Amino acid sequence: MTVLLETIGVSKHYGAFRALDDVSIEVNENELVSVVGPNGAGKTTLVNLLTGLTKPTKGDVRFKGASVVGAGPVELASHGLARAFQLIQVFPQLTVAETIAAAVVSRQRKRWRVFASLRGDGAIAARVREVAEIFGLADRLDTVSATLSQGEKKLLDVASAFALDPEVILLDEPTSGVSTADKHGIMTTLIRAAKAAGVKAILLVEHDMDLVAAYSQRIVALTEGKVLADLPTDKFFADPQLIATVIGKRRGQGQGGAH
Repeated sequence: MTVLLETIGVSKHYGAFRALDDVSIEVNENELVSVVGPNGAGKTTLVNLLTGLTKPTKGDVRFKGASVVGAGPVELASHGLARAFQLIQVFPQLTVAETIAAAVVSRQRKRWRVFASLRGDGAIAARVREVAEIFGLADRLDTVSATLSQGEKKLLDVASAFALDPEVILLDEPTSGVSTADKHGIMTTLIRAAKAAGVKAILLVEHDMDLVAAYSQRIVALTEGKVLADLPTDKFFADPQLIATVIGKRRGQGQGGAH
């Protein structure tokens, strides 16, 4: 197996509080790895370390074998590691085409002249349409992002990350706020899009255990900043006590906390 993304003994302390404590995980090529755990387990802190938003107190973060501690999200994206950042919350008045174009322009290291680029750069316009079609948003290119349905907004968030041409993508609860009926449709679209875009691995932070069970090859369970388990999906769900510890409830009795 080829290790694409890993943490080696990372800890993150905020004064006396240990958000993460000696956490080592790997994401290998051709894997979808889910990170699960109750509120305060350290899931979001871990993703922030992996995407360069914060530095570990100790330990190392490596992408394709090289340390990326201190590298910010823009630099990491240029190397092939991207995270869905919910751009539509930052730029709600941009159209679908403009939102995707912002990511395309960033990936190509061109100036942030998104509107001019869409009008005058055929390659960017073609790439925007290509990404939109993968995510079923081709007929919404001229729609203002803020007016999309919640499900469409989630797809646009992730489409923007895919437009960065990542080898590894990190998804932090990509279906939160979406109706239960739409969640599997969104996840199916994401998996299909990942394959079409050549994404080699996905790290998914998710509290909906039905989604975790349906799409993960492996599950990393965090609790109180430590790795409680790192198991193939079938072995994880074969341990009711482990599920109860991580989620706080048995499957079928409701979902656990998000963070």
